[in-house]
Amino acid sequence: MNKKHIVIIGLGGVGGYFGFKINQFNEASKLYKITFTARGETYEKVKKDGLVLLSPEHSVDHTFPDAVEQQISSIKDPDLILICVKEYDLENVCTQLKQIIHKNTVLLPMMNGADIYDRIRTIIPDNVILPTCLYVASHIKQKGIVEHKGKAGKIIMGRDPQHFSADIDWITELMKESKIDIDFKDDSLTDIWTKFIFIASFGPVTAKYNSSIGTVCTDAQQKHEATEIMKEIKQIAGEKQIRLSGDIIEKTFEKASAFPFETPTSLQLDIHSGKKDNELELFAGAILKYGKELDMETPFTEKVYNELKGK
Repeated sequence: MNKKHIVIIGLGGVGGYFGFKINQFNEASKLYKITFTARGETYEKVKKDGLVLLSPEHSVDHTFPDAVEQQISSIKDPDLILICVKEYDLENVCTQLKQIIHKNTVLLPMMNGADIYDRIRTIIPDNVILPTCLYVASHIKQKGIVEHKGKAGKIIMGRDPQHFSADIDWITELMKESKIDIDFKDDSLTDIWTKFIFIASFGPVTAKYNSSIGTVCTDAQQKHEATEIMKEIKQIAGEKQIRLSGDIIEKTFEKASAFPFETPTSLQLDIHSGKKDNELELFAGAILKYGKELDMETPFTEKVYNELKGK
């Protein structure tokens, strides 16, 4: 029997952490064929020294996959693809994946955002796509070396609404065997939007004021703006029949208050370091797009979006 072929696209904080765990399990079990894709210096380093994960979870910090590729076009017959790129590369990557997937290839997008599933589905209309949200504190320390701190990374994964009865038991089994904390649900959209209401309000507001998560919780003006964005998201979710708890806004502020006061957001860091690519479209852009599709006003999100566009 042919081994299933698992491909990890991108070895940043997310791909490096989860790819390491999957490959480390496979080095011992040899049940699967694992391919990593990486570019430039990361490709050279991983090819030569393996992927390194610095984490309190592991004593051995190197792992070597069966193959490392620079080009997506070099991948043959993938059965499961973990898409671990920045969301602004998503369309470009999916267009390339379209050339190498077969009808049974399953796509697992490893990024947080309310519109990720829809964006992939637009380009790849027929394959199984598993809606997911992630919790992991990991980042690239240097090329080919990923550092993980804090709690173990977690994946919340659901069934594809378009292919509800697809056999994906082997994927949840793979995650469990790889010692990955996975919470599998028939419907993961509530979790995805619960995470989205947090990141898509705090991200733009902290970026606008160059403040911190703690400041948004305590400064009256910033708290007001974040609250109004949350209300717009909640309204869109309701229209899309996604069930969010009635007290989701209070709960989101409670969750945010548990972070150290000065915690920044990734959108804030990217915008204030002058980075060309950032997650503004993933957060505010998605809210505006859904608002337009549903013929709903989103004035607070629009205002912050335009102000950040001008930065």
